Amino acid sequence: MDNDNKIIITQDGSDSLHSKLFNENYHSVFGAVQESNHIFIDAVLKPVSKNSNEVKIFEVGFGTGLNALLTYNFSLKNRLKIEYHSVEAYPISLEVVKSLNYPDILNIDKSIFLKMHLANDNETKISENFTLKVFHSKLQETELPEEYYDCIYFDAFSPETQPELWRQSCFDKLYKALKPEGLLSTYSSKGVVKRALRAAGFKVKRLPGPPGKREFLIAIKNDN
Repeated sequence: MDNDNKIIITQDGSDSLHSKLFNENYHSVFGAVQESNHIFIDAVLKPVSKNSNEVKIFEVGFGTGLNALLTYNFSLKNRLKIEYHSVEAYPISLEVVKSLNYPDILNIDKSIFLKMHLANDNETKISENFTLKVFHSKLQETELPEEYYDCIYFDAFSPETQPELWRQSCFDKLYKALKPEGLLSTYSSKGVVKRALRAAGFKVKRLPGPPGKREFLIAIKNDN
């Protein structure tokens, strides 16, 4: 078993991991699938996809691959074309990937989930409507195209654990990578995060959080 990550079961029955390296859980103990659906799928993917049949997504922190798998599931159900890019400096082992219960919960073939974790910075075709790139590098070292993405899932470890990822310089980079009116969503609503997002040019909104969390943040790229 992966010595850096331990599988834990959250309250909605879905797995998460506890990182020994960062001494932090990957998801809320109140429900991993529940949290990801609330903060990323419902909050940004659904509104962005309402007026388009093609969405480009960038994720900070591929982690367990749960956000990607939920997005893939959404694309299947809504006949939506997804181009999904993510950055992950600390990929989890394939042994752990094979033990996570997300494919069972979502009724998705496990080979799809494994294929996602085998992806690299070359485009991997997961399905006719879903392509994936995963950059195994730090966000600060990853080049991003300007005004390319419709939305960003910001799912790094907490500001206390990875403070370097929550600085204005990183949000400046992500702001440039978003299309006008693009959306960024993150589970953290800390003051330092709001200030860094606003300093980068984002309009920041607080929204009610999933069970166990009072609120989370949506940031809108608005050049006006």
